[in-house]
Parts: sequence; C-alpha cells; structure tokens
Amino acid sequence: MIDMQNTLVTIAYRAAETVAVISGLRERAEVAGVPIVTIQHRGNGMEADTEGWQIVPELAPAAHEEVVHKTSADSFLDTDLDKTLKALGVTEVVVTGFATEICVDTTARQALSHRYDVVLVAHGHTTSVRPDSGDYVRPGQSIAHHNEIYRHIDFPGRNIRVLPASEVEFAGPSAL
Repeated sequence: MIDMQNTLVTIAYRAAETVAVISGLRERAEVAGVPIVTIQHRGNGMEADTEGWQIVPELAPAAHEEVVHKTSADSFLDTDLDKTLKALGVTEVVVTGFATEICVDTTARQALSHRYDVVLVAHGHTTSVRPDSGDYVRPGQSIAHHNEIYRHIDFPGRNIRVLPASEVEFAGPSAL
C-alpha cells in the first residue's frame, strides 16, 4: 500500500472508494496470514510525524505490519523495501495506493526489476483530482491507461496481472 496518507488522500480522485478497496484487501490478507507492507512518503509538505504524513485511519498499519519510509516516487530507492520483502519470503507484490502515474507506476516497475511478480489492483490505486484543462489527462483516464499498460507490459520471467480486488487471491508469501 503506497502513500495512503492524510494529505494525499484529501486530493485523491475516488478517495473513499479507493480506501474501501484497499481496506477490504488488507482484511483478506490479514485473515490469510499474508504480510502487509505500508509505504509512507516523507518530503516537502509531508514531514514525518505531522498529521498530513500519517496514514489514513482506515488503513493505519497494525503494530506487527512493516512500514517503509521513502523520499521519492520509487519505494525501493534508498529504502529497505527489497530487504523487507525478501525477509518475508515475498515473491509477488499486490500494488495499491497513490498516485497512479507517479509512485504506483514507479514502484510497480521497480518491483519487476527487483524480480517480483506484480498484481496491480485495478481500482486499488488512484491519482489526484485535477482541473479539466491542462496537460494532465483526467484521473479516470490515467487509472484506466495504467491498468491497460500493465495488462500488456512485457517483463521476461515476471508474471504481471491487473485484477479487480474481488479476484485477488491471498495464499502463500505475497505482500500488499
């Protein structure tokens, strides 16, 4: 779960729906005994220990869950994410969070480069609300676009799937 923090969720497209999808996945992962890893961004406007930096209450990590702090879009860069996943025996990551075209995309691609299989949860990631004018595509289009990219991206030796939350199965080592 990437960057589902108070400040970011306030600007997120379909925030409540995305939180609900991720919450349901977390509950199912917990029941299945699958490790959950929360990624938490630090940076300008997201200083550690501030209210805005905190994970939204509905997704707050339990005491036994792993939390990885990052300072860039890449959850692997200068963090202990790879070491944490390996220690947990993870071979496949289930990717959810904020923001689709930045942190979610970068982290999913880096997971592939670090030799993890990837499940991108189709409605389990979101991006910021934006004006209708400007260079960015609309949030719904961005999410659909990235889902489609991951349906067709070729990464030799890696299993890549885009699934609705209802089709994500938790069994054996995996991580959210």
